[in-house]
Amino acid sequence: MNSRFDAFFLTLAMGAVILFCRAFPFLFFSRGEKEGGENKVASSRRDAVFGFVERIVPPAAMTVLAFNALGGAFRSNPGDGLVLLAASVFTALVHIWKRNTLISIFGGTALYMILERVIKL
Repeated sequence: MNSRFDAFFLTLAMGAVILFCRAFPFLFFSRGEKEGGENKVASSRRDAVFGFVERIVPPAAMTVLAFNALGGAFRSNPGDGLVLLAASVFTALVHIWKRNTLISIFGGTALYMILERVIKL
């Protein structure tokens, strides 16, 4: 078992890692102006790459997380997977209908919790 001294330093180390992970994009991908001016071709190429990453990465990450959650639920208990699948489809349909992220997430979460309590498979 760890002593309080060990726990304190482990907590500090984990905090430093989390802080670095949060600060990394701001430190290394800053779009600040250079003093000597920047080549317009390099600048437009960099903007094109960042634009592509900004457009593609969030939906791709959410898709991977969704399939991971659904796959894990179906592997452990198919009944839980069906409840999760129903809530996911409901969330997607509400988002397509209302185009409001908060409504779709809260609605899907509420449906999942209701189904989880009502249908105990």
